[in-house]
Amino acid sequence: MNEAELLFTDILNCNRLSLYLNKAAYLDKACASLISKALKRRIQGEPIQYILGKTEFMGLEFRVSPEVFIPRPETEILVETVIKLVHRLQSTVHSYNIVDLGTGSGCVAISLAKFLPNTKISALDISHPALEVAKENARLNKVEINFIQSDLFNTVDCRLSTVDLIVANPPYIPTKEILALQPEVRYEPRLALDGGKDGLDFYRRIIKEVPRFLRKGGLLVMEMGFGQGPEIKNIFQKAGNLEIIELVKDYNDIERVIVIMLNSNGQANY
Repeated sequence: MNEAELLFTDILNCNRLSLYLNKAAYLDKACASLISKALKRRIQGEPIQYILGKTEFMGLEFRVSPEVFIPRPETEILVETVIKLVHRLQSTVHSYNIVDLGTGSGCVAISLAKFLPNTKISALDISHPALEVAKENARLNKVEINFIQSDLFNTVDCRLSTVDLIVANPPYIPTKEILALQPEVRYEPRLALDGGKDGLDFYRRIIKEVPRFLRKGGLLVMEMGFGQGPEIKNIFQKAGNLEIIELVKDYNDIERVIVIMLNSNGQANY
């Protein structure tokens, strides 16, 4: 559905077909007022997802608000990649342990819990308001997630070298480019956008953290921004303890997801 159809079907509480079959019907004052206010907000650039308070991801419904980054279709590739990897590896790992870094709305962690019901999933985020939205989404989708407020792994209380897979869609927009983004994107939390001077700050931080938590042979799966593949590959190759085992392209033939394995020595080269 287009944005107008999404707006009208939501406010009128009807499906798309009914919207067109009953197009001669008159709106009552309450509905007309709601639609007018929503259209004004959209004209000002506010994303339709925030206006409706919800969006769809991996066929599931998620609540969204300005406290969280709006889930993007390309991030479904990240989730699909993790699902394939776990299905491939679960025969050798009895209880699969996954950590989602920077969970935001919880869309990645919750989707994984929904499609991989036999896994244990922890979801981390520095933002308390974001975690409250993520918890609501977990209740909405009826999954169990261990939510933790933490700046990456800074306050995580878990045993070292026990995580099978770490997944992350970190902020990767260079600081200087944020003000030039579309008006809709500037409504989203800066914490979820700003990746530092070159957009790669969080990749460097994550590289230093994950070897302490991943088991040997464990996997790190991360989303990448457009054109960042070569630089990110270089960062991981220099680490010495992490081996790139797969690069996954999106539907536009752009490298979108990188899969890394912690090698057997588990030691970093810094």
